[in-house]
Amino acid sequence: MKKNNYSSHQKNSSRQISVKWKIFLFLLAFCGVLLILLWLFQVVFLNSFYQNIKVNEIKNTAHTIEKNINDDDLEAIITQLSETNNICIEVLSNSGEVMYSSHVIRDCLIHSKSAFDEKSFLLTVMENDGELFQYYNHEDFNNRQRESDATKNPTATDHLQLPVKPYNDLDDKDDDTIIYSKILTDSNNNKLTLVLNSMISPLNATVNTLRVQLYYITAVMILFSVILALIIAKWISRPIEAINASAKMLATGDYSTRFKATDYKEISELSNTLNYTARELSKVELLRQELIANISHDLRTPLTLISGYAEAMRDLPDENNAENAQIIVDETKRLTTLVNDVMDISKLQTGNITINRQPYCLTVSLRDTVNRMNKLMESDGYTIVFKAADDIMVLADETRISQAFYNLLTNAINYTGPDKMITVIQSVFKNPLDQNSDWIKIAISDTGEGIAAEDLPYIWERYYKVDKNHKRAITGTGLGLSIVKSIFDVHNGDYGVTSNLNEGSTFWFSLKIK
Repeated sequence: MKKNNYSSHQKNSSRQISVKWKIFLFLLAFCGVLLILLWLFQVVFLNSFYQNIKVNEIKNTAHTIEKNINDDDLEAIITQLSETNNICIEVLSNSGEVMYSSHVIRDCLIHSKSAFDEKSFLLTVMENDGELFQYYNHEDFNNRQRESDATKNPTATDHLQLPVKPYNDLDDKDDDTIIYSKILTDSNNNKLTLVLNSMISPLNATVNTLRVQLYYITAVMILFSVILALIIAKWISRPIEAINASAKMLATGDYSTRFKATDYKEISELSNTLNYTARELSKVELLRQELIANISHDLRTPLTLISGYAEAMRDLPDENNAENAQIIVDETKRLTTLVNDVMDISKLQTGNITINRQPYCLTVSLRDTVNRMNKLMESDGYTIVFKAADDIMVLADETRISQAFYNLLTNAINYTGPDKMITVIQSVFKNPLDQNSDWIKIAISDTGEGIAAEDLPYIWERYYKVDKNHKRAITGTGLGLSIVKSIFDVHNGDYGVTSNLNEGSTFWFSLKIK
């Protein structure tokens, strides 16, 4: 079933685009957007940008003159601005006389005396609230001027009578003229009229040149973009593809596979995480194999005894006695214990077991368990000492806590030293994580060989045994510590072990005092 699901997942994945090609297409699209923007700004909108620049240039020039209208060097400032920005400038008095003038553009409208009537122009500016922006086609103006010269009628080319063109309708084919005028006031409260004339030259030749250049630039950039996108996509995706290949091997059960870290921080962290996962899965697989082997062994031993004694009692009349029947009963109980432990650990770890929390005296319950174990193990020479100053109440499931304590006690009996001494100590303390409550701690110590530091993290796993050949002194299933861990996890309690080689071990657990 898992293999079929994995195959189905692979089929679905094969329909998706790989990260390498996603990166390639993304980079290619990015370069395409850059090319489109380049075409728009360098060709399509070039005239608009140019016209906006010229308009802003005229306005800035007018603003500079307005700020310096009372400067003694106004004439020099006007000349410098005119030459720098290629703008014709005139400053007219209230009567229409030219006070300052700078002529830098050939065929400038405001300096064409036959066409520009200063007095009429002043009236037009005043009628427009003291500020006027006008656009004219330069070719139309020249044609009108030639007609005027032919008919000897100077008013025919009157600047103010020429058709004004909206800014957005400026022609790309012919020179266009911009005239900006504004009424200023000097320090003597005299009204002055500032007139600026600038030309907007056609950009057809420039646009055509840029267009040809962009053909070549586009071709080079597309080729370069494809090559660069392929290289970057392959470079970035290579470690991801390597991890994916190793992950597929891991999914098939090859836990020896290793993931190589790269210079990318995220990929390196992912590789380290997957390497750790592979090691842990390998350990889980070994524990699973040991679990099967141990359960098989634990089941086979009582079944063999039950079968053997039952056959003997059936075939041999002298063997049909109470002693042999008791052996069958004991081995049956052993089988029941094993099955119950397996069921308990499964329920506890999957959360399918109900915990019945009730207030009860933990001290009394533990003392009763110790007394029963002392009577049971007295004939084998074992001694269990229980030390408790006061009786302590807790809120917990008494059956499950007793089961956990019994498993810890059984573990201590299995591994204690030749003196067969086990000590149980009860104490009260403040938990650093819960300073508002008192906690009770139960420590079970033996005098055995102890546990190596490298084995301590794994002793709570199912069927993990430090000494693989150790034979238990009494009945046990090998699931005891795993059950202990699960019981205290669901009780939000704490547990642990301290041990040194040849110095014995101390298993402990703690619960909040009611």
